[in-house]
Parts: sequence; C-alpha cells; structure tokens
Amino acid sequence: MYMQIINKTINLPDGRTITIETGKLAKQADGSVVVRMGNTMLLATVVANKEAKEGVDFLPLSVDYQEKFASTGKIPGGFLKRESRLSDYEILISRLVDRAIRPMFPDDYHADIQIMISLISGDEDSLPDSLAALAASSALAVSDIPFNGPISEARVARIEGEWVVNPTKTQKAEADMDLIVAASIDNILMVEGEMKEASEDDMLEAIKIAHDAIKEQCKVQIELEKEAGKTEKREYSHETNDEELQTKMNSELYDKVYAVAAKQIADKSVRSESFSKIKEEFVESLGEDHEYDSTLISKYYKSIQKKACRDLVLNEKKRLDGRKMNEIRPIWSEVDYLPSAHGSSVFTRGETQSLSTVTLGTKLDEQLIDGAMYSGTNKFMLHYNFPGFSTGEVRPNRGPGRREVGHGNLAWRALKDMLPEENPYTIRIVSDILESNGSSSMATVCAGSLALMDAGIQIKAPVSGIAMGMISDGKNHAILSDILGDEDHLGDMDFKVTGTENGITATQMDIKVDGLSYEVLKQALEQAREGRLHILNEMKKTIAAPKADLKPNAPRSVKLTIDKDLIGAVIGPGGKIIQQIQKDTGATVVIEEIDNHGEVSIFAVDQESMDGALSKIKAIVAQPEVGEVYDGVVKSIMPFGAFVEFMPGKDGLLHISEIKWERVEKMDGVMEVGENVKVKLIEVDKKTGKFRLSRKVLLPKPEKKEESATNE
Repeated sequence: MYMQIINKTINLPDGRTITIETGKLAKQADGSVVVRMGNTMLLATVVANKEAKEGVDFLPLSVDYQEKFASTGKIPGGFLKRESRLSDYEILISRLVDRAIRPMFPDDYHADIQIMISLISGDEDSLPDSLAALAASSALAVSDIPFNGPISEARVARIEGEWVVNPTKTQKAEADMDLIVAASIDNILMVEGEMKEASEDDMLEAIKIAHDAIKEQCKVQIELEKEAGKTEKREYSHETNDEELQTKMNSELYDKVYAVAAKQIADKSVRSESFSKIKEEFVESLGEDHEYDSTLISKYYKSIQKKACRDLVLNEKKRLDGRKMNEIRPIWSEVDYLPSAHGSSVFTRGETQSLSTVTLGTKLDEQLIDGAMYSGTNKFMLHYNFPGFSTGEVRPNRGPGRREVGHGNLAWRALKDMLPEENPYTIRIVSDILESNGSSSMATVCAGSLALMDAGIQIKAPVSGIAMGMISDGKNHAILSDILGDEDHLGDMDFKVTGTENGITATQMDIKVDGLSYEVLKQALEQAREGRLHILNEMKKTIAAPKADLKPNAPRSVKLTIDKDLIGAVIGPGGKIIQQIQKDTGATVVIEEIDNHGEVSIFAVDQESMDGALSKIKAIVAQPEVGEVYDGVVKSIMPFGAFVEFMPGKDGLLHISEIKWERVEKMDGVMEVGENVKVKLIEVDKKTGKFRLSRKVLLPKPEKKEESATNE
C-alpha cells in the first residue's frame, strides 16, 4: 500500500528536536499528524462537517485531549479499567488548545469541527501539554479546513536564572517561573502560567522567549502545508446576510445604543433592560408582517451594541458603569462568617461575590491521582462552583464544566506557592460564586486567601487578583481595570493577574487583536499591578495576617519521627495497635516511611485526644533502658518464670529466681496471667536482644538470720 509520508523537524534552542509526521496514521480524518519529542508522541486529528447546521451563527468547535494509559505502560484504575471521562488535567490541556486555536478560524465559518489529541506514547522528560496546540495546528495545516494559522504553544521556565523552552518534568519542578504561551508568527494569542512572585518585566521577557520559539514552529508548519498540497482550503458559505437590514439598523439604532451606553448605568440589570428595549422598539416598528430574519436582527443588534460600547470607551474614555479606566469597584469582605467551617470568608467586588471555605484534613484526605503521565497524591485542592442563580439564570446543576475546572485551576495556581513549606494538613478550598458580573475567578483568589488566613494557615503572604481588559482600534487603545462581564465580551484582550505585594503568582491572558505591542502589554501589566495592590489593601482592612491559632473545631497536628524498625510496632499485626489507639483516643494517626525513618502524624480536634494518642505512641517507641523501673503485665507463665510486657510490644523474662528474695521452688500460685507487676530492667542480652527483668530488687532485702548458737 502506497503512503505519502511527510516528516518535518523543529530544532529547539538546547539541541532537542520535535518532529511532525503526516500520511501514516488516521488518513480518513480531514487532517492528522503525529508530533514527537523524545519518546512522547501525540496523535492529533481534525474533522469538520462540510456544511453548517441551519441557524448556527457561532463556531461549534470541540477540542479533546486524552492520555492513553498504555502510552506509559499502565492499566487504568477503577472498576472499568479503561479510559473514561476526561480528568481535570486533560480538560485543562484541552482548554489551552481551544483558547489558542478558536480565534484563528474565520468569523463566518460555522461548521462543526472536532479536534482530538491523544497521547499515544509518554515520556516524563518530554511533557505533552506544550506540544498539544502544535499538534492541533499541524493537523489543520494538512487539512482543507479554513484556518488563519498556523499557531503553536511553547512552555518557558526560568531555572536558576536561565530560560528553558519546553523543560523536562524535573527541570519544571525547579523553576520559579512556568508559562505556556500560544502565538502565531506575528501575534501573541494566549498566556497562562504560575510564578513565585515574579515581576512584570520578568513575565514579558518570558513571553518574548516563548514567541521566538513559536515563530520557528510556525515556519515549519507552513512548509508542511505546502508539501502536503493543502494551501488551498475548501470553499464554504455559512452565513446569509441582509445588507439592507444591516444598513437600516445601523442608521436607526447606533446613536440610540451609544446614548444608553453614555448614561453609564451602574446596575447590570437596568443597563441590560435599557439596551433590550431599543431592540424591542425596533422590532415593533417593523410591524407584524415584516419579512426580516429575526436571527439576523439579533446578530446585527449585538454588533451595533458592541461597536457603540467600544467607541464610547475609545472616544470619550467612559465605561458602561461610570468608572474611570483604572478604577476598581467597591469592595467589602468578611471572615469567620460560617461558625462550623475551619475557615471562611465572603469577598464582594461590585456585583461579583464569592463565599469561600477552607477545610483541613489529614493524610487520609489527600486526593489520589491516577493518570498516564502522573500518579500520586495532592494535598491542596481548590474547587470553584458557578451556579445559575449567580447570574439570575435557571440552569440545571450538572456538576463542574470545563469553565469551572479552568477557573478553579487558575485560583489554585495563584495560592499554592504561598502555603507554608511545612504543612501537615490536606487543605481544600471551595469557592461558591453567589453573584457574578466580572471575574469570579479573581474573587475566588481573594476569598480563598482571606479564608486561609481566617483558618490560621500561616501563608507566606496574602494574594489578590484582578481581571483586566483592553479595547483597541489599531490606533488608539484603552486599558480597563476590573472589567465587567459586558466589557469582557466587547474587548480585544482580557487577562487576569494574581499576586502578592512582592510579585505575580499566576496569570491567564487571552488576546484577540493583531499587532499588540509589548509596550502596550507592559502598560497593561503595570495598571494591573496597581489594581492588585489596591485590592490587597482593601482585604487587609478585614484581616492583614493569618490568625495565630486554628479554629477550636479544626484538627491539631503533631508529628513524631521514629526509627524505621519501630513502624511495625506502632501499627501492630494487621493494624491492630494503631486502630486501638485511634479507637481509644478519637485521634487520627498516620504513619509513613520517609527517608529511611518513620514519620508519625497525629491529628485530633481536642488536646485530650492529642495527649492520649501521643502518650500511647511514645510508650511504644520508647527504648528500654537498663536500670529503669516499669509497670508490667504478666503475659504468660512458664516453669522457669514469667514473661512480662513491661513496655507496649516488649516482653521480658522475669526468671523464677528474680521474683522475690526467698527461694521459689515452682511457679504454681506465685503469679497469674494479667497480673500487674512492677519490674526493673536489669540486662539486655547483647547477642539476642532479649530483656531480663527483676522484681525482687524492688523489694526490701530480708535481714540475715542470726548465726546459730553453736557458733557463739
């Protein structure tokens, strides 16, 4: 069978290579490629319907990234033992690709498109998340689907002051900056990542380095497209327009919409009703027998509304709710709102509100992660919930969607490096969004930081977050601080920045405009820094530092280090001893072997339970000392003496000659099993390690009898 296989190679700055192969696998897809770096291989396929569904005026794009467990020689866990719904990690990578690639399709292209990216071979030294968008874009390049690419993504990390593109897993763990950047040859499209309190200049430098690498990857894709003979794309016609209606609506409605926008109505619902009324009156003016398409009316009106609101900002430097460009909406917050939670807060900024809780758990509460590329545990979780009532909508609760997973992950990245290095607890933050009109993810960061401090977790510094927007017509631009939901939709760039007073901890950026200069981006980041610090100052009015102690109902923790050989003694046969300790005291006891020694963590909600468990464990792990006196229990009786448990799990021989000073002929009736007896450890056999006990040395020694009269 003849196959036209094409291979292209991309050279990374450190000498490693990425290869793109097409023509071998999945040839019935519209486009398919295999991207390889090291032993990591991604199969990316793309399929698009020829025609769009009737009435669809958006791009129905789905992006799914999935890791095959066989790619790393693993069998999935769970009952079914097969890949099923996407994990949060896979969803996050799918979102990275979707956000980068979606804006690059033509605005009038509305056919269903499905992009599937599968990890078919995995290598820890070649992380797949930085290759997924390259694979998707390459699959589009070798297809006839209209696409204004190519694009690609690259991870850039700073390790000991040096920049590394697409670092290994080990290198990534040592980085103080970790960004994934998506771009075309000319423009930055998306940025997402985390930093350990980095400066805005450092972030810009990282973006530039990533873009340089992406440019080379895009050039190779252009060559690939030419060699595959796919420079000509399929023709399509997915929109029906009515120029007469569009002209009529623009001439009649633009000024009215602009006038409503210029009123700068602060209330979201009132503003929305005012805009809707203009459209309703226009439809009424057409009469019941009009032949205009209602779908086109809605479409053109949205376009007019967007243009009018954008023009207001650019022409008059006015915002929809009356604020200045850099003005933050009013903020109020409260901690200790929920009496039974380990930590809680309410953070409200304008019409956005988060109720957040912190729950402290033990080692047993850690999240188990079973993935193809990573298996392990996670002791810090942040979950974000966005119910319909937060925006006044009726929406069924179907569990977290991709948006909830993405927003929660951004807040998690913002806070995780601020947790104390020595943290015995499993920590779960839950952010329930109760109101939303502009960046509930940033409200989650603020509320989560407040709740951690309320819980008494000694975070390194409080963290705040701000959502920024930008509107540009190519000549003029306006940067908006703390954007509304409406401003998010009408802008050319929205980005979120979180951080402490010392620097940035996480960021997420989506850019929808061509030709954005680094100077404008730097200005936007500086304005974001000012807004972030303002929000931090408002938060400090509620709580400026972590509380000195945990809540009364939160678990306390004590950690003991014991000899490795004593782990079994604490656990006992079949876990009998440790289970009994937990039953008797109500504490939770967890034992791990770390660095060739045992670590015992005790968690209890009151001091009595803690002291009880601690004393029992100390008694077990205490080392017997010759000369010490112990309270023992007779465990068994032999003809030559009794075996006495003088310490938990430690028995010694009380020989018949050591029971009392008087001669004991036999053990019958001398002692009973279960009898309490005070003994002294008199010897530890150097060869066998066995213990010799004595009772008689603790008894008064009888006086010697007077010599017989015959010796007087």
